[in-house]
Parts: sequence; structure tokens; C-alpha cells
Amino acid sequence: MSSERVNQSSPHHAIDISNLLSNLERKSQKIPKQLSRSAGRNSCCIFRVPRSLAEINEKAYRPHILSIGPYHHGKREFSMIEEHKGQCLRDLLTRIEERGARFEDLVRDIAPMEDKIRKSYSEILDIGSQDLIQMMILDGCFIIELFCKVGKLVSLDRDDPLLSIPWMLPFLTRDLLALENQIPFFVLKSIFALAVGSSDNGHYSLAELALKFFNRMDDRPIDVLKKYYHKEGKHLLDLFRLSYIPEAQETSRAKSKYLRPVQPAKKLNVAGVKFKPRNSSSFLDIKFRNINGTLEIPLLKLDDFLSSLLLNFIAFEQCYHHCTKHITTYATFMGRLMNTPADAGFLSDHKIVENYLGGDEEVAHFFSTIGKDVAFDIERSYLSGVFEDVNRYYQNGWHVRWAGFKHTYFNTPWSFMSALAALVLLILTMVQSTFAVYAYFYPPGNNH
Repeated sequence: MSSERVNQSSPHHAIDISNLLSNLERKSQKIPKQLSRSAGRNSCCIFRVPRSLAEINEKAYRPHILSIGPYHHGKREFSMIEEHKGQCLRDLLTRIEERGARFEDLVRDIAPMEDKIRKSYSEILDIGSQDLIQMMILDGCFIIELFCKVGKLVSLDRDDPLLSIPWMLPFLTRDLLALENQIPFFVLKSIFALAVGSSDNGHYSLAELALKFFNRMDDRPIDVLKKYYHKEGKHLLDLFRLSYIPEAQETSRAKSKYLRPVQPAKKLNVAGVKFKPRNSSSFLDIKFRNINGTLEIPLLKLDDFLSSLLLNFIAFEQCYHHCTKHITTYATFMGRLMNTPADAGFLSDHKIVENYLGGDEEVAHFFSTIGKDVAFDIERSYLSGVFEDVNRYYQNGWHVRWAGFKHTYFNTPWSFMSALAALVLLILTMVQSTFAVYAYFYPPGNNH
């Protein structure tokens, strides 16, 4: 059967209708693989970082020495740690057997989760059932064993290279908090229950061990971490993110002319806004005091670890629409405050930012790019009230004029002395003028 054609005046415009329909039919039947149709569901929580975000700092999103999960599995640069996963599996299986369970029990627990595991990833995983379950068991046992050893739940080998080589643990910690390097939390929880036991029976919870492990890089008080020992994130990155979320929740706010991004820090300061470090367990806990115009911001110790962590937090919030956007909101707010290196230096001088990245230029550049190309809804943000109150205070006329007067004439000792000299000169001039006028109307010797 010959193909039906539509011919135009030029032979280049000839269209093979049957072939076109066939191609379109095949495309309509093709299942998306790089971003599966289930990627928008609540169950899907592990994503490839979008290209637009990865361009900011690609190294922050990629693992360095450890591959967890399918996205970076099998790459040569991770073979060194991959060889240690078998040893960790052996050690963990020994303790599982000591608890009266068997290796078969572990496999029987994880194998039925295959469909749920696949739906946790945004891509269609091109990997067989046996290989996928083997990967989950090896990676999950490695993580649990690492947590147990660092948490001193088990006896330690002082010569274990994963623990004794100084640079090893910091890199493992960073890799375990990369968005593309996650396995579902329910897999870890199942392995943990067999190897350690349930927290209901007086044992450690998985969240407790994980948070204490990551806290070695963050050094928050244990009393702060205890509030989150009952939490269960979608994965380890999400669990650690949840431990920073303050009480202020996202609420929908009505539109207002003041509900918009704030001005840079130095510009706000000239307008009368004062800056003060806030004592809080979370750097997200920002408050504005209308009564005295004080913006209270908790200290942020910005180093390589935290900068990488913030980037992965934001990448997760941008990909997973079922979670709050606290970190995205914070980064957007701070990015507006630190518009220039001078703004970053100003916040550093006020003990709001401790800079371990480099100069003020590096901090300003980091915050100017971290909020670039991200979706941000200011009306639903947890800082919507702060945005609105700061802008309202900033636009109050007398605040701006009085603060501008103080900044102009009393900002430095020299400007103060100049203003004082001008004031004295003005007073002397007025006194001289007064005496001159008096002498004119009442000259000396005039008895009248």
C-alpha cells in the first residue's frame, strides 16, 4: 500500500501522512523515563538536581567518595568505599544473627518494597529487581553500620580506615546529605529494626543516631536535637532539614503593597532598621520587632559544609512540592539583605554571619546565586510577616528622615564634630545678629 502524501509547490514540503501518524503514535505510547509520570506524587522524593540549579555549584550536589542509591551507582570514582560495603554488611549481619534473626529475614523484609522503592525515585530505574534489592541492602547496611560505629553502639576497631583517617568522615557525611545520593527512609528503618531494635523497646531511634552523626559537622546542643528524635523524613537529607524547621509555619497571607522582598541591609540600616543577633536553636528563626525597628537574625556560621547543605535543601524543596519551603524562603530573604559585599560585611560586623567561605565577596555571591531561578511564593512563606513588617517600617516617613539625619551627621566622629562646629557657628552667628539688632535699635548712650 502506497503512502498518502500531501504535495506543495516545492518538493521539500511533501509530507508522508502515514509515516507522520505512525511516528506520533509511537511517541504518544512512549513512557517518560528521565522524569516519570509519578514524579509529582507524595511518594516520589529522590530527584536529579535540575540543570538550572546544578549550574550554580555542581560539586555541591555530586557525591565525592560514596555512592548511595542508583543515580551514581557503579562509577569508578566510588569503588574505594564500595569495597567496604561488604565488610559493613558482614558486621551488621553478625549482630542481626545475635538478635535471633537471619539474613533471609532481611531480604524478605526489603524485597516486597521494590515497587515502593522504585516510586521513590523521579526516574524510571533501568535496573533489575535483584540488583535493586541488593543495592538497597548493601547501601542501607553500610549507613546503619556507620551510624552504629560512630555512635559507639558497637565495639570499634581503632584501625578502621573509615573512622581513623581524618578526612574520611567529613566527606562521607557530606555525601550522605546529597539529594541525588539518597535511599528511602523506610528502607533504612526496616534494616535498623532488625539490627538494633525499635525505639519503642527503649533502644535508640534511627533519627537519634542519624542526627547525632550529622551533628559532628554542625555542633548543635543535644537538647535541640532531642526535639527531633521522633521525626521520620523521606530520606536522610529530609530528616536533617526537618531538624532546622522552626515553629513558624507557612500560612497564606493576603496581598499587600508591603509584601515584597526587603531592601539590602545597609539601606535598611540607613532608614532606621537595627540589626541584632538572635539566640535561637535554628538559623531560620528570624523575628522583627516593630516597637523598636529591630531585625533579629540568628547567627549563621557559613562554611563549605553548610553552603553545600543549603544548596541540597533548596534543591529538594524545589523538586518535592509536598514539603514546606522554609530553606528557600530563608535563602531568598538573606540574599536580599546581602546584595553587595558591603552588606555581607555589615551583617558580619553585627555578629549575624560568621564567614568561613572567604571574603565578603564570596558570601554575597553565594547568596545572590543560591536564590537564582528558584520558585518562591512570598505570600505563603513562613517569613511573610517579617517581609511585610520590615517594608512597612522602612517606608514610614519619619523613621527614614530621622535615621537619614543621624546617618549624615552622627555616623562618624568627624561628621559629628563637623555638625557640632556648624551648630556652634550657627548659635554664635545668631547671638551676634541679636546683639547687632539690639545695638541698632538701642544704641549706646541713647537714654530712650
